[in-house]
Amino acid sequence: MTRSLATSLIADHVFPLHERLKGHDSVARLRELERTQWLPADEIAALSLGRLRSFMVEIGASVPYYRDLFRAQAFDPVRIATLDALRRLPLLTKQTIRAAGDAMRSSSPSGASLKRYNTGGSSGDPLVFFIGADRRSHDVAAKWRATRWWGVDIGDPEIVIWGSPIEVDAQDRLRRLRDRLLRTRLLPAFEMSETNLDGFIEAMRRVRPRMLFGYPSALDHIARHAEQRHVALDAIGLRVAFVTSERLYDHQRERISRVFGCPVANGYGSRDAGFIAHECPAGRMHISAEDVIVEIVDAAGRSLPPGEAGEIVVTHMATAAFPFVRYRTGDIAMLDPRQCSCGRGLPVLAELQGRTTDFVTAQDGTVMHGLALIYAVRDLPGVEEFKIIQHDLALTEVQLVATSSFLPEHERRLVHDMKSRLGQATEIRLVKVAAIAPEASGKHRYVVSQVAMGDASGPARREHAEAGSP
Repeated sequence: MTRSLATSLIADHVFPLHERLKGHDSVARLRELERTQWLPADEIAALSLGRLRSFMVEIGASVPYYRDLFRAQAFDPVRIATLDALRRLPLLTKQTIRAAGDAMRSSSPSGASLKRYNTGGSSGDPLVFFIGADRRSHDVAAKWRATRWWGVDIGDPEIVIWGSPIEVDAQDRLRRLRDRLLRTRLLPAFEMSETNLDGFIEAMRRVRPRMLFGYPSALDHIARHAEQRHVALDAIGLRVAFVTSERLYDHQRERISRVFGCPVANGYGSRDAGFIAHECPAGRMHISAEDVIVEIVDAAGRSLPPGEAGEIVVTHMATAAFPFVRYRTGDIAMLDPRQCSCGRGLPVLAELQGRTTDFVTAQDGTVMHGLALIYAVRDLPGVEEFKIIQHDLALTEVQLVATSSFLPEHERRLVHDMKSRLGQATEIRLVKVAAIAPEASGKHRYVVSQVAMGDASGPARREHAEAGSP
């Protein structure tokens, strides 16, 4: 990888100093991750097994919740012989973490220096949890390993399109100085006015970043605005657009890639579960298996073999100070047994379909992805933005930001197509609105169902809806 003098200075001196001052061992961990990614799959699995055994021994000795759980389950972490040993333990939910309270925290010194975090609550189920330096080091190292796959290095100019108030509100003088030194520019994803969009485009043309990082909906929104303004952004020098935190749809990937003139690399993770998988240039999603174990389970919590889709369950082995063991993410995917052509031995996550609340249930009990409804509304004339909420089996609401091109005949067609998928007795309620604001986190989701997957008897839980742009 050819680096400029400025990038070399930042990557080799400024960034290591920054991480050392924060108490992170990210640099050493990044160096190790770049080595282990090329190991054969069986060697990576053996490495992961050894790490799991040490991790479980540590939390069994220092974390009250797991000390009690292991005793109750007669589970001896020293005797872990395969990764399948995890299946003897129950799945971890947000409700379990809340009920355990301080019993989730390690009694070791690392448990006394945790930083408080919370999820955005986009599922209607926010969680307060804590993260230590080990987990933060993993996240930083995993991110930069994946970034280097695409020819972008630490210190290359970067623009981040993000929306969490946690990040934006914390932009004090010291943090702004840090971002300037590392050549990172933060733009707020929840402020997508016409004026701000023009400002974002101008910032990209001025900064000429090597990488974009943000929500797919936000980058797609900016790309669409640039198209409407007839502003060319495909020659500013971008090498990759990283997207994460939302499902990446094919039409978003196509538009982002075309407008910005660079490939789009998907990333999967969350604030609570951590950085889990990243897309390589061969188009496969590699799991950070050195620190993360991914299981796929069915609705009853039973583990599924590779090739079968189910809910993603994560054990993060860099979280001993506040452990996440068999943590339910609510996201749907499957493990791909095929090796990637890029040569990395890291396991592959495939068919990443989004959250369980991205699926809708027809009145006859058929479960389908929200794409079935998205396609019914996305390409109608005059539809600029939309949000679909399945309140229950009898009522689905479609909120629309529409122009005068959206005619009564289009409305009738939309209702017809929705009923054909959900059932003729379903009420389709169209609500025209002036704007659809994102959640406080800045995220957008096209479809949110308040019906649990496979529940044909009625609403099972409530979820906060999030908006999406076509």
